[in-house]
Amino acid sequence: MKKKQKEYLSDLIDESYGSPSRLAQHLDMGVEMLFYLEEDTFDKREVQSVVSALKGIILALRMRE
Repeated sequence: MKKKQKEYLSDLIDESYGSPSRLAQHLDMGVEMLFYLEEDTFDKREVQSVVSALKGIILALRMRE
């Protein structure tokens, strides 16, 4: 991973989630949601939070120097 990507991911974690373990919790919830996503299983805000985490990581992985 390039330095720019590492810096972005580090900033994303610090600014959006506070710690790597908090980001991991969001991603773990996302995995659970994929298995159990049915109406009224998770509230809309929880789903949006997980989607934001996943999109941030995807963006970082696609970054080029």
